[in-house]
Amino acid sequence: MAQAIQFDPIRLPPEADRLREEVREFLRGEIAAGAFDPHDPAGDAFNREFSRRVGARGWIGMTWPKRYGGQERSYLERYVVNEELLLARAPTRAHFTGDRQSGPVLLRYAPEHIRLDVLPRICRGEVTFCIGMSEPDSGSDLFAAKTRAERDGDGWVVNGRKLWTSGAHHADYMIGLFRTSPPTNANRRHGLTQFLVPLRTTSGISTRPVVNAAGGHDFNEVLFEGARLPGDHVLGEVDGAWKQATSELAYERSGSERFLETIHALIELLRDLGPEPGVREAEGVGRLIAQLHTMRRMSISVAGMLAAGKEPVVEASIVKDLGTNWEQALPDRVRRLAAFVERSERLDAVLAHDTVIAPKLTIQGGTREILRGIIARGLGLR
Repeated sequence: MAQAIQFDPIRLPPEADRLREEVREFLRGEIAAGAFDPHDPAGDAFNREFSRRVGARGWIGMTWPKRYGGQERSYLERYVVNEELLLARAPTRAHFTGDRQSGPVLLRYAPEHIRLDVLPRICRGEVTFCIGMSEPDSGSDLFAAKTRAERDGDGWVVNGRKLWTSGAHHADYMIGLFRTSPPTNANRRHGLTQFLVPLRTTSGISTRPVVNAAGGHDFNEVLFEGARLPGDHVLGEVDGAWKQATSELAYERSGSERFLETIHALIELLRDLGPEPGVREAEGVGRLIAQLHTMRRMSISVAGMLAAGKEPVVEASIVKDLGTNWEQALPDRVRRLAAFVERSERLDAVLAHDTVIAPKLTIQGGTREILRGIIARGLGLR
């Protein structure tokens, strides 16, 4: 059934602008103290101590209720914090997944005692999460998930594999999507259940690295061999997690991280071009900045709709499809615009790094083909 695709006209409020200056001051202090190098494109993005300091400022889980360690601030204020952290190349991986999507899932579906235990630790930057969705034979087709969770007394026993699991080698917890019943002819989505998986304290779980083309280790394969989970670690409805998972992806797919991963190539190009670029370069940069501004407005709109309690799954998919294709193409566009410019070593280093990582950008978090299927359903075309 077709649904209206609507990007609400949202503007950042004055308190968001004040917060932006506070975040920038914090980051200047961290850089001066040597916590991270904002000019290193291949810098280590995982730093638990940095995440703890971000948590101490109240900037993790900042939209959540104070009962669970949050600050009850707006999604738009959270948007500003994450935008500034991304632009500064701050090492956010230790807390980012828990803040962006795992925490909201626990907030909505976990039993109260788990909320009271885990959510405050996320807010303090003490625990790291990963997402267990993709599998070796399913990729972005989550309906094809085969990793099984079977009832065993009061608990569940899990067997199978998850693949492309970002950050699993660091993570304390996984939000896992496992098959608990076969799909039905009438509903292929039936039979999937979400679980909270304590990775470090559950026997029968092992992690294998998947090294990427840049020589980095972010992806992993996670093996479950008779791993036992308590019954109270089920999140939401048994066999009915598909809607939960798609709602979760609205958080994952709509943020500024979906178009800012290679933005430093454009930033370094602007530095090299200086205040008086040639006509060719000015025209090309103008197009890129206009496109960037449009995607940012759409992303802020989705943040505003999430704040209003809406579930903009289709709109979030549009942001990710446009954004990841744009950031994937950006290194080559920058290289072409810099063809007649004396390039700095810093721009060359950024281009070398971003060119290697670019192919993954339209795959992680759901391939563009899957996204376009979601958009097509939203338009009533399938």
